[in-house]
Amino acid sequence: MPDKPPRAADYTMDQVELVHATCLYVATKLGDIMEELVVIGGLVPSLLIRQDKLPEGAEPHVGTMDLDVGLALALLDKGRYKTLTERLRRAGFQQDVNEEGNPTRQRWMIEQFKKVTVDFLIQPSLPEDEGGKLRAIEPDFAAIIAPGLHLSFRDRERVTLEGKTIKGEQAKRDVWVSGPGAYVILKSIAFRLRGENKDAYDLYYLVRNFGTGVDEVASRLKPLLGDALAKQAINYLREDFQDHDGLGPRRVAEFITGGFDDTVQADVVGFIGQLLKLCAG
Repeated sequence: MPDKPPRAADYTMDQVELVHATCLYVATKLGDIMEELVVIGGLVPSLLIRQDKLPEGAEPHVGTMDLDVGLALALLDKGRYKTLTERLRRAGFQQDVNEEGNPTRQRWMIEQFKKVTVDFLIQPSLPEDEGGKLRAIEPDFAAIIAPGLHLSFRDRERVTLEGKTIKGEQAKRDVWVSGPGAYVILKSIAFRLRGENKDAYDLYYLVRNFGTGVDEVASRLKPLLGDALAKQAINYLREDFQDHDGLGPRRVAEFITGGFDDTVQADVVGFIGQLLKLCAG
């Protein structure tokens, strides 16, 4: 998976709208298969949190440069991944290529809209599965192994997308989106695996701005804490986000402001600390 741009200034509203339009287009083309998919990654905060009704003092989410889609293991058991890839191809998608010009089996794009890509992810299910590596599904299709992804099928929300697809078609479709509890877990694990500024920002943004407050995020997270990976994720939050100069607060500040920022860092520590306290109760 390519590195994410390290600064908020690297993201544009045009790119955000393009990813939304791509998600809507994918939903129209995959149809019933969408029941076994869940949107994860950087698009989630702008789908779960109404950008036109943000809490006081909150800025709009910067968005994302790609669409991340989690696959249910049932797709493998039923062999329906073949239907998924067939529909992608008929919709005009093809494999993206990496910097060396080699095909990327987990990342798809449409040639005329190559500024946005669709990445597929799957939960570990084999002893050799390692987070961040590829799981080969068929010769020209693979998915990135994402520890904790199964929790996004336990905590998810149906969100209605409406507007123009990337082809300019007016459409309206429902998609499953990772819920706030599962998202916190996925992002804390992702941050531990790769340390990206954007992952720290996405996690903080959701905890700060979702629903009626941090207590609502905690209410969605607590039912998942019987899972070993969820417990591990909570430990990552304690280790990475509870020191003013810790990795999480510093990298959120770097993402938003380009450097150290005591106000941002204190805000990160405060909101994540409140979440941890609520989950411990």
